[in-house]
Amino acid sequence: MRIHYRVRVTAAALAVAGCAALASACVEPSEAAPTDHVLTGPSVPVGDGTGHTYVTVADDGTPAAIGIRLSATALDGLGTDMHAPMEVFDLDLPPDAPPTVFESVTVDWNPHGHEPAGVFTAPHFDMHFYLLNRAEVDAIEPTTLDFVRQASTLPPGRYMPVDYVPPPGPPLLQTVQRMGLHWTDSADGIGAPGYLFDQVLLAGSWDGAFTFLEPMMTRDWMLTRQSVAEPVKQPEAYAESGYYPTTYTVNFDDDTSEYVIELGGMTLREAS
Repeated sequence: MRIHYRVRVTAAALAVAGCAALASACVEPSEAAPTDHVLTGPSVPVGDGTGHTYVTVADDGTPAAIGIRLSATALDGLGTDMHAPMEVFDLDLPPDAPPTVFESVTVDWNPHGHEPAGVFTAPHFDMHFYLLNRAEVDAIEPTTLDFVRQASTLPPGRYMPVDYVPPPGPPLLQTVQRMGLHWTDSADGIGAPGYLFDQVLLAGSWDGAFTFLEPMMTRDWMLTRQSVAEPVKQPEAYAESGYYPTTYTVNFDDDTSEYVIELGGMTLREAS
């Protein structure tokens, strides 16, 4: 079982030190001008820069997208010690945003990457959009009495995105504390000969439920400022009703010098 040690940075703690919310966000990832339809979360220092969440709201008041903005300087001043713990930056959602299925967001900096060896070992960011609140994520701990059962319980296949598969081996040994079990899209060929990790979208589960989507990208790839636009694969059914994303995009906003990572095309799904 993988044990990840974490250094956590929270918006609440930094608010006392005078951290202010950023005002810039956009309706579309390629636009820079703020509008009345974008709500932003509080800013948190990341590296030499900052990061914050945003939620785009449609004219009818429903959520259209949820995303993360990282300033260009957030990629500088990060830890490089191969033995240092992973840095975890908690990004609070805008307090007045209409609800989606996502309840908490983190940006994790991995200076030495992580398993599988030779696949995800490049320095990179993990960006978790959790369907769990922060307390529920923090409770994913091997020391809890029910951890073995919860870690070993996979969700019914119809509730996970199509083509996504769990890692090989017993789920208990692959579950990451304060995260869960990471699933990969079998169509991506991850780990196959010639596979080169630059950016990818993972999914996750915990205690028999689909619990997160995770854009993951290397620092080197982000520095190229390339764009990504692809659909989010959907499950056959939904365990919980709510607004789920159908698109995944990454862009660099030249006007604000920010990386924009977005789950958009929010669509209301009914539990079945």
